[in-house]
Amino acid sequence: MNKEIAIFSTDKETINVEVLFEDETVWLTQDQMATLFEKAKSTINEHIKYIFEEGELEKSMVVRNFRITTKHGAIEGKTQTHDVLYYNLDVIISVGYRVKSIRGTQFRQWATKRLNEYIRKGFTLDDNRLKQLGGGDYWKELMTRIRDIRASEKVFYRQVLDIYATSIDYNPRSDTSIQFFKKVKNKIHFAVHGQTAAEVIYSRADAEKEFMGLKSFEGNRPHLKDAVIAKNYLDEKELRAMGQIVSGYLDFAERQAEREIPMTMKDWAEHLDKILTMSGEKLLEGNGSVSHAAAMDKVEQEYKKYKNNTLSDPEKDYLDAIESLAKIK
Repeated sequence: MNKEIAIFSTDKETINVEVLFEDETVWLTQDQMATLFEKAKSTINEHIKYIFEEGELEKSMVVRNFRITTKHGAIEGKTQTHDVLYYNLDVIISVGYRVKSIRGTQFRQWATKRLNEYIRKGFTLDDNRLKQLGGGDYWKELMTRIRDIRASEKVFYRQVLDIYATSIDYNPRSDTSIQFFKKVKNKIHFAVHGQTAAEVIYSRADAEKEFMGLKSFEGNRPHLKDAVIAKNYLDEKELRAMGQIVSGYLDFAERQAEREIPMTMKDWAEHLDKILTMSGEKLLEGNGSVSHAAAMDKVEQEYKKYKNNTLSDPEKDYLDAIESLAKIK
């Protein structure tokens, strides 16, 4: 997805916050979050610090540096470019819950709607291409793409978040809510290949294997941000099975919400079990044998070994020099 800028607004007012859209999510700086939630920047910074310290979110997955061009402060008519830290929608939502801001709920609803619009625009362009190809494969290709997109951990998380929020006993800060999303993802992973997300990372991340055991990643070779995502270790057959399970669960969840049938947080978790049982899948008991922290430690170690195995001597010298300079500073 290309970078897009939009101004956040509600039914009653327009808040002057420029929202950056990229990679199927939205991004804000700490200053922008302070404006959005009408809190001091120091308060926002403190909440973000605790979010990472408590392991609620993985920092490497939700924080990114963007090159931003601004007016030069000292020279009129000149511009300057510098790196700015941005935080994605997962962080923004978590901060919103912690500051107990109604604005946070409004922003999540607005951002989700805008993201869906961008995703639909992408489909419209591809629909035209597929129609030009003709033949009976059009719907088959389209359905495969829908399932792939819906199986994305980012998109799936947000769809489930909106459905789950209809629970009559909904409490976003409860332990039940925090565990729900972990449970959904892990149960689907276990049904597909017999392991939780942490277990598949721990068992398949291997520095000695081609591409470190990864089946999909961005660019020409894997990076750590690719290696910490369990879905990237799955083969085509496993991804197809995951797509079918996720699609079936979301279809059911959407029907329940549309019919306005009262559902508790516990109900949503139990209905996932029913769907898996009906399709003959294995059910996960407990939380698995590998913790998230253990999986992250293992994958970081394997990635370091993988880099040492694949980098040329000049590349290693360059990285060593950069590391030494950083220590001097």
